[in-house]
Amino acid sequence: MRRGTAAFVVSATLAAGLTFPTFPTFLSGAAFPDDEKTIVHVLNRIGFGARPGDVERVRAIGLQQHIEQQLHPERIADASMSARLAGLETIAMSSREISERFEQPLLDARRDRRRDAAGNADPNAPREEPDTAQMRIRQQANGVLVELGEHKLLRAIYSERQLQEVLTDFWFNHFNVDARKGRDRFLLTEYERETIRPHVLGTFRELLGATAKSPAMLFYLDNWLSAGPNGPHAPAGRAAPGRQPGPGARGRGRFVMPMPTGPPRPQAQGSNNRRNGLNENYARELMELHTLGVDGGYTQKDVTEVARAFTGWTIDNPRQGGAFRFEPRIHDDAEKTILGRRIEADGGIADGEQVLDLLASHPSTARFISTKLARRFIADTPPAALVDRLAARFRATGGDLRAVMTTLLTSPEFLSLDAYRAKVKTPFEYVVSAVRATGAEVLNVRPLARSLEELGMPLYQCQPPTGYKDVADAWTSTGALVGRINFALALTSGRLPPPSDRGVAQDFSPARPGVAPGVVQDFGPAQPSVAPGVAQDFSPTRQSTPESIGALRRGRGVGPMATLGRGFIDRSPAALTRWEAAVEAALAHDLSPTTRATIARAATPAERVALVLGSPEFQKR
Repeated sequence: MRRGTAAFVVSATLAAGLTFPTFPTFLSGAAFPDDEKTIVHVLNRIGFGARPGDVERVRAIGLQQHIEQQLHPERIADASMSARLAGLETIAMSSREISERFEQPLLDARRDRRRDAAGNADPNAPREEPDTAQMRIRQQANGVLVELGEHKLLRAIYSERQLQEVLTDFWFNHFNVDARKGRDRFLLTEYERETIRPHVLGTFRELLGATAKSPAMLFYLDNWLSAGPNGPHAPAGRAAPGRQPGPGARGRGRFVMPMPTGPPRPQAQGSNNRRNGLNENYARELMELHTLGVDGGYTQKDVTEVARAFTGWTIDNPRQGGAFRFEPRIHDDAEKTILGRRIEADGGIADGEQVLDLLASHPSTARFISTKLARRFIADTPPAALVDRLAARFRATGGDLRAVMTTLLTSPEFLSLDAYRAKVKTPFEYVVSAVRATGAEVLNVRPLARSLEELGMPLYQCQPPTGYKDVADAWTSTGALVGRINFALALTSGRLPPPSDRGVAQDFSPARPGVAPGVVQDFGPAQPSVAPGVAQDFSPTRQSTPESIGALRRGRGVGPMATLGRGFIDRSPAALTRWEAAVEAALAHDLSPTTRATIARAATPAERVALVLGSPEFQKR
C-alpha cells in the first residue's frame, strides 16, 4: 500500500468515525421492521454480517422468522458446510485419536533428540538441527491447531447457522483456553466441538459442567494436578503404594499423581505450594470469570473451599488424550463451607457438582452472564434495565440460554437507535464480515488466519483466561485502524499475507490428497489478478459450489472452478464495481457524506472497494 494512500484513508476514517444516519424506531410486539437498515443491523449482531442476497432473503421470510430460525439452528439446513470442510481430517477426531497420531510421535521425536544430545560428549559441538523426519512430525503436530482455525473461519464465513457460530465464539472466549499452554493444542478440537458448541443454546449449568470436566480446561487451569492436602500425595520421584504408573506419571504404586507435561505454572496466591498440593487457579477463575464475576460477593476463603471441592477432578492418562476422571484418592473429603452453604463431608465427586449447582443458580451469576451477553449484542455499556430483565429471565428459567437470548433479541433495546453501529468489530468479526460482504469463495483461509495474527487476534491463542476483550477500547487504536486498512487493500488487490512461518500458526497440516505432507500448497505469488487462496468469480458462465471449493482446497482441481485453483480473483473494473455494490449492500447503502467523499478520491477500483471495507461504517456493527 502506498504511504500516501494509508495516511489519506486513516485520516478520513477517523474524521468520519462519529457520523451516524438515522435508524428506524423499534416497533413492539410482533411488528418487526423490515427496512434494509434494520435487517443489516440484525445480520451484523446475530451473525457475522450480510452476504450478497441475505437482505432480500430475510425480508422475504420476515425478520422475526429469521431470528426464530437462528435461535433453533438444528432446524436450519447447513449441508454445504460438509463439503467446505472436506479435507480437514482432524476436526472430527477425538483427543485420543489426535494424541495417538500427532502428539505421541512428537513426544517420541523429542525424546530421541534428547537422547542423541545426551550421547554427544563434546559440549562445543554445533547444535544438530532436526532432520527431515523430525521436522515433518513437528509440522503435522502443529497442523492440528491450523486445521481448527480453518474450521472456525470457514464456519463463520459460510454457515447458515450464524447465531450458533457467534455464540460458539462468545462462549469459547468466556471459557477461554490458550492453545499455547502445553498440550492444550491437542485438546482444543474436542473442547470446542463437544464442550462448547452443543451447549450454546442449552442451559448454563450444562455448559458450566461440561467445561469443568473438560481435559482442556483441567489442563489449562492446572486443576488436574490439584490434590487435597491430606491425600496420598507422591513425593518427587515416588508414588503412593499400589498401581503401576501410566503415561504422564512417575514412580510405582497403586495410585499415581499425574505429572505435568510442560513447565510448572506458578501456584495461585494463597494456595498450597507443595508440588502435588492444592491448586486454586480453576477455583478462582470459576468464580471470577465463569460465574459470579469479580464483584460477585465471594472471598478468598471461598476460593480455597471451592478448590478443595474440586480436588480429584483430573485427567485419565493425560498423555494419551484421556477423558475426565474423578480420583477419590486425592480428593479432600472434609466438610466445606462455600458462600455460606455447608457441604457435608465424604461427598466425593458430588462436592464439585454441588458447587457448580450453587454457582450456576446464584443471582450474581445471572447478572454477570446477562451483562456479558448484553455487552456482546447491544453495546459496550449495556442498558441496566435490559440487564435486569435478562437476569430475571435467567433465574426464572434455570439458566436457559435460548430463553435468555430470545428475551435479548426481541427486546426494544436490541433494535434501538442507541444500539445501531454501537459496537466496534473485533479483528475476527472484521475479517469474516469483509469476506462475507464481498461474496468471495475462499480456497485457503490460512492467509486470513495470518491476517488475524497481524491484527492482534490469533485464533485460540489468547493467553489470559479472561479471553479477548469485547469493547471498543481494545481495538480502536490508530495502529489497529491502519492494520484493518492494510487488510482491506490486501484483500482487494490480491496481496493477502502468506501463511505464517512462525510458531503454531504455520501451514503444517497432515497429508491431504494432492498435497505433500507438511508442504505449503502453492497458490502462486501475488500478481495483479491473483489473490492467494481467495476466489471471487463474477462471470455469468462460471458457477462455484461448495463441492468444487472443497475439492480445490484438497488440491483436486475439478469442475468449472478448476481454473481458480491458484486463487484467481476477477479484478476487472466491472467486477470490482459489482464487488463495491455488494459491500455497500452489506452496509444498507448507509454511508456518511464524508465516507463517500473519501471513496470518490480513490485512485483505482480496488482502492475504492478497500475504502468501503475500511470505512468507520464497516468497522462497526
